[in-house]
Amino acid sequence: MKNVKIVEVKTKAEQREFVRFSIRLYKGCSQFVPPLYGDEMKIFTTKNAYADTCESVFFLAVQDRKTVGRIQGILQKQFNELHAEKRVRFTRFDAVDDVEVAKALFGALENWAEKQGMDTVCGPLGYSDLEREGLLIEGFEHLSTFEEQYNYEYYPRLIEACGYAKEIDWLEFALKAPKVKNEMLARVAERALELSRLHVVDSDKMSKREYIDRYKDGVFECIDLCYCHLYGTVPFTESMKQQLIDQFMLVINKKYLIVICDETDRVVSFALCIPSFGEALRKSGGRLTPATLCRLLRLVRKPKVVDLALVAILPEYQSAGINAVMLQKMTEYLESGEIEHFETNLNLETNTQVMAQWKYFDAEQHKKRRSYLKTLKNIKTED
Repeated sequence: MKNVKIVEVKTKAEQREFVRFSIRLYKGCSQFVPPLYGDEMKIFTTKNAYADTCESVFFLAVQDRKTVGRIQGILQKQFNELHAEKRVRFTRFDAVDDVEVAKALFGALENWAEKQGMDTVCGPLGYSDLEREGLLIEGFEHLSTFEEQYNYEYYPRLIEACGYAKEIDWLEFALKAPKVKNEMLARVAERALELSRLHVVDSDKMSKREYIDRYKDGVFECIDLCYCHLYGTVPFTESMKQQLIDQFMLVINKKYLIVICDETDRVVSFALCIPSFGEALRKSGGRLTPATLCRLLRLVRKPKVVDLALVAILPEYQSAGINAVMLQKMTEYLESGEIEHFETNLNLETNTQVMAQWKYFDAEQHKKRRSYLKTLKNIKTED
């Protein structure tokens, strides 16, 4: 295998190399948006909120004393127990364009999976579906969002050469202002709130911290109830919730966090939109330098592109027209010229109900991502 050596990441130096490799690999790539360096280093420690529910392994591929690839494996015990499956997820796969390097990395990961008694490897999937997931297979010319991972066009070929095949795809859309104004949408939204005795929370009456602290539990309840049946999801623990809040607190603009409550102030629906700030991170390689922080805060205050991160409506309200409230808010931002377009991030190809809503916009399906699967043949168990 062209002298490809696989090294299991153990030392601090190897951990830093694992994180830095992808930054080097994509240097000069204008579509790549790096993750935050500090968040990536945290995955090796007990500060990672998923450490209690997952086991991980990290491998580097080295050739002629030079790193040429990396991969992480995740044994998501929560998911396996809930679904009675024996899966290992792969994530953070990056490599030069060399099939032998990819085969060496996946071979090491598959051996590890077999030793854990697992029979399937799938991915790219993170610890939960709120992490970066899916391999880009269409739309390589577009800038990645911060929430998703960019990859070069040769990645699908490498992964398929290792015996992996499609399990499911996600579609991504760019949503622009509708070409014809929909006068009905505002009336439907108003009537839906009135009939269900609901109200949109006025975030102007409190600080961002107060707003999030007051409604965070209701927001996570919505996510757990609405997303539990979707591909790759796991329930939130308290530490997972806090980690997500800490990661995104800086970049949340409360204007784009829409919360709808009932008469008891219980959250029945929400939409979290994140100002697109990938450009702010590209120059610094994901490090929050003072200059990067200034660029980031400017983009958060006055974004031109907004990523549609999460939307949820409690099951008992999903037929009550509440989605019209969210759609109306989005069209208002677009029609005013305040926002150039929304990025939907990932929509499962099977989730036709969600994608049907994009008819209210000038929508372009511009990216596609894939999760792959491989069944392992030689199952081993620990002695």
